[in-house]
Amino acid sequence: MKTTAINIFLLFLFSIHVSKGQTESRSDYRNFPIVLSIQFHSLSMPFKDFKSNFKNMGFGIGTEVSLNGSLDWVQQFDLIWIKNKGIGNSFLFSSQAAWRPMISNGIYTEIKFGLGYMLSRHPSPSWKQKDGKWAPSEKQRKGMIALPVGIGLGYYKYSPNMFVSPFAGYQVMLLSKYNQTLPVVPQTLIQGGFRLHPNYGSSKEN
Repeated sequence: MKTTAINIFLLFLFSIHVSKGQTESRSDYRNFPIVLSIQFHSLSMPFKDFKSNFKNMGFGIGTEVSLNGSLDWVQQFDLIWIKNKGIGNSFLFSSQAAWRPMISNGIYTEIKFGLGYMLSRHPSPSWKQKDGKWAPSEKQRKGMIALPVGIGLGYYKYSPNMFVSPFAGYQVMLLSKYNQTLPVVPQTLIQGGFRLHPNYGSSKEN
């Protein structure tokens, strides 16, 4: 599995190198698309145990805005619901900056990083000691700071009318204050979805 991870990383670096001479300044980016996604979640180390991701499915909605008026630098905003019976269902709020060098014919690669907050429910009722006895805990949820980093691949072709931009990605998150034994833990997301770019009443860039 280590060899697979290294090969994926080298392929990604190569795609960035190839895109240097092909990236063009795009003035046809449209802000505030509707981003819809399916998320597959796992509590695991990066690039390991991919099968466990597909046992836990979630859904995401979000949007994004360009940081430089084009496609290659954007700021993303996402709300993701994750269903995971093993460690508890969660909501993930995040904002990430994404760099998208174009390869060719509307295909781009992506590197993104940012900050998030995960609100997770305990998978079963939690208990605490009170006066020497065990009693149900009032806290059935826990909030954790998340540091997400991801890579991806997508397709973007501008149209003056409404158009769709599909994408897929892989993301690693470091969560703080998971529990007293493991203060920081990694989690992973395999992502797929599309960005719906409405016209918003104008054929020009927002």
